[in-house]
Amino acid sequence: MIRNFKWLLLVAATFVACNNDDEVTKDANSTDGSPLTAGSADFSKYVAIGDSFAAGYSDGALFIEGQKGSYPNILASQFSLVGGGEFTTPYMSDNIGGFNLGGTQIPGYGPRLYYNGVVPTSVSGVSGTEITSKLTGPFTNMGVPGAKVIHLAFPGYGSSAGNPYFARFASAPTATVLGDALAQNPSFFSLWIGGNDELGYATAGGDSSVNPLTPPATFDAAYNNIISQLTAGGRKGVIANLPYVTTLPYFYVIKYNQLTQANLTVGGTSLISTLNTQLYGPLRSALTFLGQGDRINLLSTTENNPMLMVDENLTDLSTSLTAVLVGGGVDLPTATALGQIFGRARQTKPTDLICLSASSRIGKAPSVEIDGIASPSPTLAQLGITFPLPDRYVLLPSEVSEIQTATDAYNQTIQNAASSNENIAFVDAKAIMDKLGTPLGIVSNNFTLTSAYVYGGAFSLDGIHPSPRGYGLIANEFLKVINLKFGSNFKGVNLGNYRIQFPPSL
Repeated sequence: MIRNFKWLLLVAATFVACNNDDEVTKDANSTDGSPLTAGSADFSKYVAIGDSFAAGYSDGALFIEGQKGSYPNILASQFSLVGGGEFTTPYMSDNIGGFNLGGTQIPGYGPRLYYNGVVPTSVSGVSGTEITSKLTGPFTNMGVPGAKVIHLAFPGYGSSAGNPYFARFASAPTATVLGDALAQNPSFFSLWIGGNDELGYATAGGDSSVNPLTPPATFDAAYNNIISQLTAGGRKGVIANLPYVTTLPYFYVIKYNQLTQANLTVGGTSLISTLNTQLYGPLRSALTFLGQGDRINLLSTTENNPMLMVDENLTDLSTSLTAVLVGGGVDLPTATALGQIFGRARQTKPTDLICLSASSRIGKAPSVEIDGIASPSPTLAQLGITFPLPDRYVLLPSEVSEIQTATDAYNQTIQNAASSNENIAFVDAKAIMDKLGTPLGIVSNNFTLTSAYVYGGAFSLDGIHPSPRGYGLIANEFLKVINLKFGSNFKGVNLGNYRIQFPPSL
């Protein structure tokens, strides 16, 4: 009996030892608890190539804390667990964001935004990053804000006449982004490029004179050139396609009927009756006479109202409108000004997408420097109210269709590159954005992310770039396809460790 008891103790001790061994070998960083592995990939020298998303741009600026949370930085932190080497980033000087020149913040380059509880607001101070400053590289995060696909192999893009973000860390003024990346002999790469090829045109309201849409043939040639060099010698990597930029929150903050009753009230007195009598009414009557009465309707005294805008697809009625107004008793100078201003004007519709950039211009006097146009009449100088919003602030349905058609072509090029190369993993970023645009969004780590502005959690305050949590989501999606393609087993990061907004002070 005693012998049996000892034998049972020995068996029990053996089971305990086995259980303890299992607990020791369980890896919390892997998908299934088994030892973490890189699979067939080699992450010892990871280089990321791309645009502002790769750089960690957020809240309308590039700044240190945003850069730290870029999806390549998150990927590199995971790769380091299986032998990934040092990952270096060309950090800005502070958390104000953007550049200064001679101690003055440069317009269009920061500072970053924060949410004051009512509206996005710029942080105070001036960026400490001098636009002419140079950093000593090389850097493995080669994300360059503003870069289009043709820019990655463009000599001189790192010069003072090129892109200031790349000029800070380019190996030479004549260097290319792709060349500097390949010079580091990467063992693994990520490439996500093409967003600016559609975004620049979209955020310019489809105004090609401000920023043209990249022709699909140009995109195809440039992208395939990049891929052929990156994959030379059997190098492995991951690439991503492009969402429709017209689904970004940037285009859904300002509504077509943005003019509230309060917006059209000054000093406690509503201006609607005056506007209808002196402007909207005469214009509608004249346009009706010309068979275009649906362009402009009277303002409502109870509901939100649409804004005035320019639609370049409309027939230009400038001369005819002037003649009809003169015939109706309007003096020639006034009728001429009305004809010039409203020849291609109409009110905004639910199918129009209003750029977030219009938010600071509605109700303001048109400026050639800011808006690309000035009013010929000092009494007709309120954008969206008495003067139509110019083309650069509104995407027409035809322009939305044009952008989506081009994006489909870009994505076909990217898909073909992934399908024809066994060493490339593919991220369907378009499908991810489509899910974020639904009411259910994407649920991860018990957090729900959507594309809703401010409160959706996925996007920053500029309405274009991800929030820190959004970048975490992107990194995890990249890791999923890397696992599938190369047999690695990264669990990814916990989105709860990433905030959705940056505070005013960092």
